[in-house]
Amino acid sequence: MRVSKPSVSTESEEVAPGIVLDFDERNQVIGIEIEDASTFIDLSRLEMSALPSANLILNKGVPVGA
Repeated sequence: MRVSKPSVSTESEEVAPGIVLDFDERNQVIGIEIEDASTFIDLSRLEMSALPSANLILNKGVPVGA
């Protein structure tokens, strides 16, 4: 999921098991990766709030083994 205009990630950090944040050159969060999210979250019902004026791109992949 991207939370900003398209930009280049200069750093990534795993902040919890399976959750990775991508940062730009200004150390702003530009992306959030939740590994295997579709195995425990219904992505068709996912709602975002508290992200004003952010451009969100959800990449719905096929879970491994599906």
